[in-house]
Parts: sequence; structure tokens; C-alpha cells
Amino acid sequence: MSTCSLLRKFSLPFATLAAAVVLATPAQALPIKVTITSLAPAQGVEFTPVWVGFHDGTFDTYNLGDPASAALERLAEDGNTGPISDAFSAAGYDKQATIFSPGGLLPPIFEAGESNYFYFDLDGNNADNRFFSLLSMIVPSNDAFFGNGNPAGHRIFNDDGSFKGDDFIVRGAGVRDAGTELNDEIPANTARFGQMMPNTGVSEGGVIGAHKGFIPGGNILSAFPNADFTAPGYQIAHVQIQAVPEPATIAMLLAGLGLMGLTTRRRRNQNSDNLTACPI
Repeated sequence: MSTCSLLRKFSLPFATLAAAVVLATPAQALPIKVTITSLAPAQGVEFTPVWVGFHDGTFDTYNLGDPASAALERLAEDGNTGPISDAFSAAGYDKQATIFSPGGLLPPIFEAGESNYFYFDLDGNNADNRFFSLLSMIVPSNDAFFGNGNPAGHRIFNDDGSFKGDDFIVRGAGVRDAGTELNDEIPANTARFGQMMPNTGVSEGGVIGAHKGFIPGGNILSAFPNADFTAPGYQIAHVQIQAVPEPATIAMLLAGLGLMGLTTRRRRNQNSDNLTACPI
């Protein structure tokens, strides 16, 4: 292969890579990857598709000691993310998604070890993109769920618009009881057991609180013996929010491109006669 052919073979891909790296830098929109991974053991707790959204730090999903909103009730009892998604849109935000597991259940429920992700394009200079919230129902259960009640608990961008990201574990101690349905664990009232229709359990009329765990020797722990999320150190999910590619990777690529350019210039000086003769 001639010198000209070699140069044509390698210069175009590297030029394309350089352009891609420049486009990926956070001048305006930055590609963000949200990954949800189940950490619960086999025959442990599972969870429904996860609602996620980015906002300005004021979208409040729930408060301990308060009654659940109608949107949270539907999510905590039935895994229905539609009402919370509608409430998010009504509040003026548009960066949201429901992340399903890759499994075969309908709707796909996150079982032990399953993982899935979703991409967003976010502008860190837009205050509406700087904070992250999530919600998901624990199954089987009557109205157990997890999510951040503090709307400013997960900051993703700093005030200057630079990317911060986040990486955290959802633990058993963070499971909440919506207080909307009695925890009777009767199959006909319990999602992921025998419940055939939404909103079929016994209304509780309570408030949101820390979940005390499933009934010892009850229906849930009999079918899912590793689902006692009150056990010390119990982990439910891993949540990662990363730039794509990550800023460190961008810096390495740019540095590599700089070295490659230096090497190319040296070769051009050494072979100037051949290079000037290359057809375009």
C-alpha cells in the first residue's frame, strides 16, 4: 500500500473522531447515561420500571409524614408511572423517562442482577436540568416504593453548568410505605402476586413513612425468602448518572489526538515531497 493510501486510510477516521469529541464536550447539550441495576439477591425484592426525571431542584415527589399524592399512590400500589410523568410535565419539565428492565415479564420488572439504561441530552446551563429524581415500586408488595423525597438530593450539574454526575446505592433502609393500602399481603391485593386489577387493595388512609418490612412468615417472605430488605446492609439498586463519554475520557482522547497531530506533522516534514504529490 502506498504512503498516500495509508494517509487516506487513517486520516479520515481520526478527523471524524476529533469532530465527535468536540461535539461531545458540554458547550451546550451533554449526552448523559442513566443506568439502573438491580442489586437484590435471587428470590429477593424486585422493582417495577423506574421513573426518572431532571429538574431545577424543586419537584417534590413525597414527604415523610404527609399523605401520598394521587400520582404517588398509583406508582406505589400499581407501579404505574403515568400519573407522576403527567405531574412532571405539568410542572414545566420535559427531561424524563421510564426505564424498563430487559427481562421478559410484562411490564418488564427488574429482577436480580438485571440492568438497563437511558440516554438524555442535557444542558448544564439550564437550571431545569441540574437535579435528578427517581421513583419505583417494590414488588411484591401492597404499596412499598423507593425514591428520593428530597428534590435537591441528587445534584447532577454545578451552578456554573459543569457536569457533576452521581453514583449511589438504593438500600433497604430507604424503602418507603406509601400509607395508602394495608400491608395485608393477600395475593388478590398484592402486586406481582395475584392482583388482577389496579387499586384493588384495602385503603389505609395513612401517611408516608419508613417501611417496617414484610410480615414474618407471611405470603411475601414465603415466596421470596431473600426479600427481607430490613436486613443489615440490604442493597436494592445501583443508580449511575454519567456523561458519555465521561469528561476524563474526552480529555484523554483530545490529548491523544494532539500527540497524533504532532506525529503526523513530523512525518509530513520527513516526506514532504511524497505528501504534496498525493491526490485529493
